[in-house]
Amino acid sequence: MVLETRPALLRFLAARRVPPDEAEDLLQELYAKLSVKATGPVLDARAYLYRTLDNMIVDRRRADLRRGAREEAWSGGAAAAGSATADESSPERIVSARTELGAVREALSALPERTLFVFRRFRLDGITQRDIAGEVGISVSAVEKHLQRAYKVLADVRRRLDADFPDPRRPSSEEEG
Repeated sequence: MVLETRPALLRFLAARRVPPDEAEDLLQELYAKLSVKATGPVLDARAYLYRTLDNMIVDRRRADLRRGAREEAWSGGAAAAGSATADESSPERIVSARTELGAVREALSALPERTLFVFRRFRLDGITQRDIAGEVGISVSAVEKHLQRAYKVLADVRRRLDADFPDPRRPSSEEEG
């Protein structure tokens, strides 16, 4: 019955603002559920399909909300919003952040002027690579190379800072092997 009513079920899902890829997943899940689970006599099979699909949509949305809340709590967003002390940074964290910011500024200032311009336009101003290429008069490939150079410098700074201040949550290289 699912296969015969597939177009109507897809329209039903579209009316409920279910994205097409998720709609396909729901239909497949519905088909699997009905082929495994023995149901008793059903007076109106079409109504049963719609009700089951509607319940699946509700279940999926509830699961998405729970997952979002769980991720928010895990990342500390909920704790930071609800606690006044979470907004206050310790002096050590402030000094560490200033040290990191200084290292990043120093590394970026050592970049060639064009590379720094391309990096700022892309990362800070949100301009597309194609538009930057037009502004500067270079190819998109050249813009990508400038960005790669800037990212490499930032990655080097990150590695250097990580070596200076190892993260206690990660095993050091001596502990790994």
